[in-house]
Parts: sequence; C-alpha cells; structure tokens
Amino acid sequence: MKVYGAQICIDCRNYKAIQKNRGFEADYIEITEDTGKLKEFPQIRDHDPVLASVRESGGIGIPLFVNEDGRKTLDIDEAFSWIGQPPVKEEEILEKRVLQQ
Repeated sequence: MKVYGAQICIDCRNYKAIQKNRGFEADYIEITEDTGKLKEFPQIRDHDPVLASVRESGGIGIPLFVNEDGRKTLDIDEAFSWIGQPPVKEEEILEKRVLQQ
C-alpha cells in the first residue's frame, strides 16, 4: 500500500503514529518532500473519481491510500482492511482536532 501525505496534515501525522505503533509496512510518500512527489500527487488528485468530493470542497485529499491493485480511498479503516489491520481505535488517535467556534 502507498500512502500520500504531508507532515502539516493532522490526519497524516496520526496515520504515521499508528503505523509506527503497529509496526506494519507501507510506502509513505511525503508529497512536500521534493518537487517530483509534489507533481505526482496532483496527477492522481485532479483526475481520480474517488477524490471528486475533495476537489469540489477545495480539500487536499490526504492521507490518500492506494492499494496494490490500484484502489484508492481516503478512509483509513478501509485501507487498513486491505492489509489485514483492524480498524483504528479512538485511543490510537494521538492528535485530536480542536473545533473552532
């Protein structure tokens, strides 16, 4: 499985912490690491139907999980099911979102 993400994304940081804690293998692609990776991600984001709602809402679409068979999802639990991992437990989420009023 490939995972496209960026360190500035809370969901990506949570994913990486879960991956490290659970100890499974996945190819994490930091999209802001270099221009090649930065160019690779929009090619997927801007054309894949899975990301249509993200494009419409002006979102980025990370973390994006890509299975070896080409399936894509933004749902961490779906991605984990592809590699035999159980769903995420609440206590595994290290960084919580703060709701702004």
